[in-house]
Amino acid sequence: MREGREQLFSDVRLARRLEMAEGRSGVDFVEARARLFPESGASWTEVAGAYVLFDTPNSPVTQTFGLGLFQIVTEPDLREIESFFQGCNAPVYHEVSPLADTELVAWLTKRGYQPFEFTSVMFRPITGTADQPGRQNERIGARLIRDDEQEVWARVAARGWSEFTEFADSISELMMINSKRSGALAFLAELDGRAIGAGMMSICDGVALMAGASTIPEARKQGAQRALLDGRLHHAASQGCDIAMICAQPGSASQRNAEREGFRIAYTRIKWRLPRSVRSASEHTP
Repeated sequence: MREGREQLFSDVRLARRLEMAEGRSGVDFVEARARLFPESGASWTEVAGAYVLFDTPNSPVTQTFGLGLFQIVTEPDLREIESFFQGCNAPVYHEVSPLADTELVAWLTKRGYQPFEFTSVMFRPITGTADQPGRQNERIGARLIRDDEQEVWARVAARGWSEFTEFADSISELMMINSKRSGALAFLAELDGRAIGAGMMSICDGVALMAGASTIPEARKQGAQRALLDGRLHHAASQGCDIAMICAQPGSASQRNAEREGFRIAYTRIKWRLPRSVRSASEHTP
């Protein structure tokens, strides 16, 4: 339990905590993939204080987290990371906070990287008593799943996400791995006792990372998302967390919903990719 609560500012200290929480969650996912599917080659390493994750070549988990936040990144560091991904036959992606070392963007540009995606990294303080479940549909509740409900959770989560994600073909597998990773806190939303929604949470150094919330199509707009958020906030408070974290596409409905629940933007993260033509050229550079 953290002693007291301090005011939170959108600074490097906060960014390090948030990026560490997401990076550790990714590590847990990669290790779960490697445990369940050893033939996948899933692995991770750490370079210049950043987590470098390989899940599968097309996985959203395959990228770096925290680059330039914990240590100054040099060109040899970038080469080492690129070599790791190229050895896995995977694209090279970095999600970079604007609070990272200012020289990092110059290095990325010099090496031919291109920005192509933005993410709102959002947070809100967890204050304990203020985070008790609020006004919601009384027929809907959210709870932490039991050990024997992982497959049920994965099926509900996959149904909720299947029509919205570019990873639709692999969503069931992704959700199943997510439910089995170390430290996974999976929640079900139930309408009159029937599972209609699913959400995930992981905890790292007092940060409760909330991700993967979805509702099955026929049960939307009845309060499942609110129930999942309240249930996870309540559990996070009981575990002594002082920050809740959500990532969303800028300007999306997910961002608006999070803002309605007291979340605010800490920073907008930029995702960079190394084009295949540049990767091919670098592979042949002595």
